[in-house]
Amino acid sequence: MKSTTLVVVLTTCFLAMAGENELTEKEKQDGWLLLFDGKTLNGWMASDRKPSKRPVENGALNPYKSGHYMLVHEKQWTDFILSLDFKISEKCNSGIFVRTASLTPRPEKDVGYNGLEIAIDDTPGAGYTDTGAIYDLSKPAKNAMKKAGEWNHVVITCKKSVIDVELNGEKVNHIDLDLFTKPNQRPDGTPHKFDVAYKDHPRRGYIGLQDHGADCWFKNIKLKPLAEKG
Repeated sequence: MKSTTLVVVLTTCFLAMAGENELTEKEKQDGWLLLFDGKTLNGWMASDRKPSKRPVENGALNPYKSGHYMLVHEKQWTDFILSLDFKISEKCNSGIFVRTASLTPRPEKDVGYNGLEIAIDDTPGAGYTDTGAIYDLSKPAKNAMKKAGEWNHVVITCKKSVIDVELNGEKVNHIDLDLFTKPNQRPDGTPHKFDVAYKDHPRRGYIGLQDHGADCWFKNIKLKPLAEKG
């Protein structure tokens, strides 16, 4: 291989690879947005709208002890693809919230009732509260999470009534909220904890990283808005 050809190949490979908390040129062209710069808390706040009490740690956000129920991005989103990496500590219980329609908790409820949670837990199962579940609504097909202390990659797609979850390259969950027509009841008639008919849940809201009492880290947080086609 000629040296000039080698330089072109290496340059192309370099441009195709993003560094930590960066977008590739291809991602920029495809409409991806970087929600976390890896250095500052710009764009992020606690869910009580106050600044996070937890600084950036080694290029990652940690919602634990950030000051409220979760750490949220300041903008609200409707249809989108969310891509990020996460790592948990042992016995961690956390989650990624989407479409959190309001940051004002309902009476006697936490703000989590206002959104939908993709569960993250240091557990081996594949039930309604294990990693990859749409919390208490839809079980994951399998638990594809790596062990505590290792980084995982998750992609969450929200498009109209449908939410899909891909974990470490495997599709683990699919839910159609239009099928959830009654409060406290799944489409198969089994009960869940939420007094919400999810077919009526707002399709726009905040993205949040839950503080549930243990360290967990999030980085490479990227979002691609999905424009509605007329």
